[in-house]
Amino acid sequence: TTVLCCVCGINIHPNPSYRCVPCLRLEYDIAADIPKEVTIYFCRGCGRYLEPPAFWVAAELESKELLSLCLKRLRGLDKVRLVNARFEYTEPHSRRLKLEVTVEKTVNEKVSLEQTFQVEYMVANQFCSDCHRVEAKDYWKAAVQIRQKVDHKRTYYYLEQLMLKSAVTKLATDLKEVPGGLDLFFYTVRDARKLVNFISSSVICKHSHSKKLISHDIKSNIYNYKFTFCVEIAPVCKDSAVCLPKSLARNMGGMSRVCVVQRVAKNILLIDPKTAQTAEVNTLGYFKNPFYDMVTSKHLTKFVVMSVEDSDVKHFAGQGRISRKHTVGDVWVQRESELGSQKQIFCTTHLGYFLHEGDLVLGYDFQNLNLNNCEVDKLAEHELPDVLLVKKYYGNKALRNRMRKWKLRNIKNDDKNSVNRDYMDFLDDLEEDPVLRQQVNVYRRDDHSSFTVAPEDDLDPDAPTISVEEMLEELVEQPLDQSSASPPSAQSGCFDEDDEDDLDWQDALENPD
Repeated sequence: TTVLCCVCGINIHPNPSYRCVPCLRLEYDIAADIPKEVTIYFCRGCGRYLEPPAFWVAAELESKELLSLCLKRLRGLDKVRLVNARFEYTEPHSRRLKLEVTVEKTVNEKVSLEQTFQVEYMVANQFCSDCHRVEAKDYWKAAVQIRQKVDHKRTYYYLEQLMLKSAVTKLATDLKEVPGGLDLFFYTVRDARKLVNFISSSVICKHSHSKKLISHDIKSNIYNYKFTFCVEIAPVCKDSAVCLPKSLARNMGGMSRVCVVQRVAKNILLIDPKTAQTAEVNTLGYFKNPFYDMVTSKHLTKFVVMSVEDSDVKHFAGQGRISRKHTVGDVWVQRESELGSQKQIFCTTHLGYFLHEGDLVLGYDFQNLNLNNCEVDKLAEHELPDVLLVKKYYGNKALRNRMRKWKLRNIKNDDKNSVNRDYMDFLDDLEEDPVLRQQVNVYRRDDHSSFTVAPEDDLDPDAPTISVEEMLEELVEQPLDQSSASPPSAQSGCFDEDDEDDLDWQDALENPD
């Protein structure tokens, strides 16, 4: 049954007002109290939107979070019933958001009227309080000073990769590279403590803190402090030669006091060149009996292997773990600068498995080095060898760097180039040590061009490389609670089946994620 509208005379279904919907809309505008233009505020520093009075919300374009924020900014929605709301497409750079809103309201007691209209939001820029403090320069609540008192940065570069993988640097408001380390500034003391705890669980270090009173309110008993945390990394680096205190060498199963540092991570891995015995030193053990570098990798000398023979090593009860990856050998070497002469030097080394006649090897020539170490003065004459071999030489570093198909992310790229010898040594360490590589994200280089090695180039064809399976694609930065990528699996072909030392060491390391 239909009736005529009392205003325009068209046929309609009966209703208490006896008027059609267009005629009702002429008399009743249910969206009159709802503004059609609204301003919302966006922070360009952190990408968040202001939710009054002082709360900032992270939201993507056309997301549910942004839709909820826009509807909360509409006044008058409490007088009608919201039926539907959706975004209309706008250009991302237009600084405009358009929202199509459908509302419903009951008029004349029994007649329900529905209306659809468009609301335009103008996006204005406004810094949030956090970004205001960051833009103020030098504003910080807590600072972390990372230092290592050595003449190299290889341990610092390793820690930098761990920090990038776990994304702890995203908490910092500013980063500054200083001689000997890095300064990080934080808005809260809690974030600074997170970084200090992370570093303590990743490398051998000790830390201390201090605070400075900035201001205080006597009436409310509120004090404003600035906190400074100082983290000092143990001054020991990979491939360095160390002289252990006599008590520490005895406690580690009767090792020789002159050892080579194989790896520096959560623990320091040492190896005895005379017996291939290994030992790990943790943070507590190191600072209880500290030891320091006799010489660092900057003093390595090239030697030519003249002959290699297996050495007869005598083991005894109570001795520590023996490395199965290394074998002890008696080696006659000659300085590269003296090649062709009759001067040859005899030494015992743990690299017997890796060396062959004619190979180049890097080592310390103690006959021509001045050692400034109090523990060295306590050594007997026979305890300090003439030559201490450290690792095999695989060729020119610049040539190896050009052939690399992978790269690393860096906090700052000021000195990460081929001129930086410490950084090149760190890249070599990653290629030569698969266990160290497990804690680092390695990315594929897109700009790498094919490079052919000429026969006259100084490069060993057996030089270790990183397989493509271990490389990751360059991805956008992930949120803090997500890992950039999982570490490569031990089954990707990086480990030997009998490499129990590396596998045991890998199990001992904690995942920084």
